[in-house]
Amino acid sequence: MKQASDLIAEDVQRYLQLQQTKGLLRFITCGSVDDGKSTLIGRLLYESKMLFEDQLGQLEADSKKMGTQGGELDFALLVDGLSAEREQGITIDVAYRFFSTDKRKFIVADTPGHEQYTRNMVTGASTADVAVMLIDARKGLLTQTRRHSYLASLIGIRQVVVAVNKLDMVGYSQAVFERIEAEYREFAAQIGLHNIVCIPMSALRGDNVIESSVHTPWYQGPTLMEYLENVPLEDETLGQSPFRMPVQWVNRPNLNFRGYAGSIVSGAIRCGERIRVLPSGKESRIASIITTSGEQQGAICGQAVTLTLEDEIDISRGDVIALSDAPLAVADQFEATLVWMGEEPMLPGRPYLLKIGSRTLGMTCATLKYKVNVNTLEQLAAKTLELNEIGVGNLSLDQAIPFDAYADNRDTGGFIVIDRLSNNTVGAGMLHFALRRSQNVHWQAIDVNRQAHAALKGQTPCILWFTGLSGAGKSTIANLVERKLHALGRHTYLLDGDNVRHGLNKDLGFSEADRVENIRRVAEVARLMLDAGLITLVSFISPFRSEREMARNLASDGEFIEIFIDTSIEVAEQRDPKGLYKKARRGELKNFTGIDSPYEPPVNPDICIDTCTDTAEAAAERIVEHVLAKLGG
Repeated sequence: MKQASDLIAEDVQRYLQLQQTKGLLRFITCGSVDDGKSTLIGRLLYESKMLFEDQLGQLEADSKKMGTQGGELDFALLVDGLSAEREQGITIDVAYRFFSTDKRKFIVADTPGHEQYTRNMVTGASTADVAVMLIDARKGLLTQTRRHSYLASLIGIRQVVVAVNKLDMVGYSQAVFERIEAEYREFAAQIGLHNIVCIPMSALRGDNVIESSVHTPWYQGPTLMEYLENVPLEDETLGQSPFRMPVQWVNRPNLNFRGYAGSIVSGAIRCGERIRVLPSGKESRIASIITTSGEQQGAICGQAVTLTLEDEIDISRGDVIALSDAPLAVADQFEATLVWMGEEPMLPGRPYLLKIGSRTLGMTCATLKYKVNVNTLEQLAAKTLELNEIGVGNLSLDQAIPFDAYADNRDTGGFIVIDRLSNNTVGAGMLHFALRRSQNVHWQAIDVNRQAHAALKGQTPCILWFTGLSGAGKSTIANLVERKLHALGRHTYLLDGDNVRHGLNKDLGFSEADRVENIRRVAEVARLMLDAGLITLVSFISPFRSEREMARNLASDGEFIEIFIDTSIEVAEQRDPKGLYKKARRGELKNFTGIDSPYEPPVNPDICIDTCTDTAEAAAERIVEHVLAKLGG
């Protein structure tokens, strides 16, 4: 006869096996502030018996203390963990919670409703299969409801539950529910959301959350839990998609083993199948598939595996392994949707970092086609994207990448944008398609290259980049430096900010976006002159570190010399040779650097000239000595 301890152990083992075989659904609650998202999640945790006794006791105590629900349990307190959230009664951060039923396991993301936290909603939605869109029955559709719905459609969520919440506060009115449902379905059709289930609900009272409500006899659809337990899982559809595995790590413990580790994001693979590695395009066959359970003959979507190949080919972190007969496309220019999350606006031409899968590379938004009014879905002309704005533009990368359209595969078509200087995530995006010119425009090989031009001139080319406030003395010093170098027989050319704006950049104004484009064009011209073997002097205010860093990255090591002409704003105003500061102070000149537009001084310039202590002649002599010492002769 078995001991009680053996029976308990068997029960535990059966329970663990059951948990492993259950499907996992990830869903997100979203909508406007105070629509009841946290209360709904708290109710689900409570009803699914996922609370320990001490948690339940703490909930009862906190509910009495807060007194927000007339002595009843305030389920939102289970989710709103930050003290700031509890004090204000709102959700700020994304809160993830786990619970399960007999049929399925769940991970739910409770996202903020306030507009300033829209970026948090994007984070929570990026891995969700279903969106539960809460709407306060008293208020109907609001701007944030539309914004969150539009974001959900962009991010690729196709299953939506419209929970018309707080129906108890409108007397469980069928007319109110049907009006909101009709209005939402009309809006949803415009943004491509069609798989919609609308449920009349009271998260606080529990109506139609777990069990059907006696207060809504006119509603014959599923409860929220019934829907969540039976909706198809995304992994089931991804398993039928083409095989994709981004390489996260090249495993080389010894000379006798080389494996490529990563998680399969779609499709399936078996030993012996022929694969193609992208972007290189090299092919081989699967020799073995290694999992945590040992070697297997096959693996499917969602598994973490190490693949070995029959051939020795060069594969790096960030490459993608696909079946040879169903490869990804490869390109370096795309149309994409951008959701901007940065406090500073997105500026076309400004260099950023793009992270897709395990690959990080340089990116610029070459042109912004339009931004979207989330209320009307109108496409509006725009030069920049501000915080929480959504737009479509053309992206240019510094390397070609393997990709799928985001609509086909989130993992190989979705990316984040990172600020180069702060390393903060400032945007998220979805690739649409490669631009035709990314395949048609190629770099033309030429016989007379930079080295040949430099040898003919007998010099080492470089870029001397002068930066500083208007009136600092950049043009004066740069002109003296060129004169001295010319006298020494050096081949030079001076690009001055005012002169360039008479021709190449005559179409640009002085907005932040135009300043970025101004420097981008000049940096590209300077690079061409570098190829011509010239010592190129660039004299521009160039107020932003990002653009100066972009210009530096266009040159090779040692070819870019940043010269900071350091002058205080007070001294620059006293000089004011063009009278620009006076106009700016009178409000006649907008976006003037140092007055109503910022100047970001270099952190570690190659040369720093203090014009309060150095004369222009002495500064020019010092710069020439530095250049000759660095370049030789």
